[in-house]
Amino acid sequence: MENLTRIQEINQAIMFGEFTSTELESMVSAIQFARAQIGRQKARTFKIGDPVKFRDLKRGVSYQGNVEKIKLKFALVRTATTRFNVPLSMLESV
Repeated sequence: MENLTRIQEINQAIMFGEFTSTELESMVSAIQFARAQIGRQKARTFKIGDPVKFRDLKRGVSYQGNVEKIKLKFALVRTATTRFNVPLSMLESV
């Protein structure tokens, strides 16, 4: 719960603070770097055929499938009905 409070404080500081455009760009770059690091770590943990799950944030739907191909930042995941190109940072082992 404490972590959620920190995140809310950071979000409010960003939304209502008086940061310059340069400072905001620096924050965006730091977030992109952190996401890329998570993706690289996850790329090393998955292999073809592994069962995985991920959540479509726009639709609020969860999917399960198997890894078909691992790319630099994405994995091709086959579900029961289709294939998805999923960011590695969004995948979880089943």
